[in-house]
Amino acid sequence: MTAVLARPTIPSPRTPIEDAPRHSPAVAYQRVLHQAVRREFRMLAELATWAPAEDATRAADLTGHADLLARVLLQHQATERELLWPALFRSLPAREEDAARDAIAYWTSRAALLDHMLRDLSTAARQWAVAPTLPSRNTFARACTRLADQVDAHLTAEERDLHPLLGRYLTAAEWTTVSRSATTNLSGREQLILLGLALEDACAIDRARLMAGLAPATRTAWRVVGRRNYRATVVRLRGAPPAA
Repeated sequence: MTAVLARPTIPSPRTPIEDAPRHSPAVAYQRVLHQAVRREFRMLAELATWAPAEDATRAADLTGHADLLARVLLQHQATERELLWPALFRSLPAREEDAARDAIAYWTSRAALLDHMLRDLSTAARQWAVAPTLPSRNTFARACTRLADQVDAHLTAEERDLHPLLGRYLTAAEWTTVSRSATTNLSGREQLILLGLALEDACAIDRARLMAGLAPATRTAWRVVGRRNYRATVVRLRGAPPAA
């Protein structure tokens, strides 16, 4: 049996939050990605809990999505650690340096724990994919639930402590340098899936920003094949089409 036994809550587009840091391109990007990652880990935990344990196809779909999310978050944190926070620190006035140093140290300790949990999830995913049994399914579902809680706590702390500094001090030009210097190990198809995840419940303003920031070839790829592939992926995972 491959049907999803319980359907998750499908996201819907949000309305913009008119606070000052949101007008920073760096903060806007961070919040959109954070929202997608939070949503998908929580939804994955719910889907895994109700998945037929012995269904190898269903196990492959859910563990494959877990692998993608884990790689996205690990890559995102590496970019923050190696590029974004150093760029922020270079931009800060002296009076903000001590508070920022403390906030980044706290972020680093939480990120290390999160990296460890992401790798634990990958191990549980491989075990369920190789041996689709009830115990391996339950182990995977519990790992998803624990990780969803930790992801939410980690991102909430980051948004509270570091995003206001990004919004005030990191210029658009500095953010462009960071974003252009970032690298990815995602395939072209995976990058378009990630774009769909980010666009799905973004507000209209953030959607426009995301699309405007893409290379023309990527925008074309999204229109020609990306949107269709994303819809098919979401239907396979959730049993329902994306909200938008």
